[in-house]
Amino acid sequence: MRTNLLSKSNTAELCGRIAEQWGGITVERQKNARVYHLDGAQLVEIGGMRILDIDGVFLPFLDSTDLLKRFPSITVDMGAVKFMCKGANAMRPGIREYTEFAKGGIVCVVEESQHKFLAVGHALVASSDMKGMDHGEVVKNLHYVSDSYWETVKEINAKTAL
Repeated sequence: MRTNLLSKSNTAELCGRIAEQWGGITVERQKNARVYHLDGAQLVEIGGMRILDIDGVFLPFLDSTDLLKRFPSITVDMGAVKFMCKGANAMRPGIREYTEFAKGGIVCVVEESQHKFLAVGHALVASSDMKGMDHGEVVKNLHYVSDSYWETVKEINAKTAL
């Protein structure tokens, strides 16, 4: 896996693109961002946070809890947890609680007992439309605990801890 540091100007440009895509949620600017080139994606470390770049779509990485808390979320019941951790989309029957979100926006998936983040995805419907739904997909799962990105970061953490 390749890794490199971005210049100060490239880091500033990247922060601007992220803020634009996230609708005003900003990333604290640092001198340099470190980029890890993963299979099919890039992992950006900046300001103590990790951001996943999958084909130009920026997602907060699941270990960046402070960043994840700034996004809308849904809470799923315990029956949905094993499916979410295998990449399934969030379905309406398994959703217990939710905050307001727009269609196409980033939504975090939280499990109901320990309130841990399980996944991050894009909303397939707005929260206002979800109120009348009894079934159907609500959030497209793009990054989840135990996916290949998660496993790669565990390897990175193990190497840097040495």
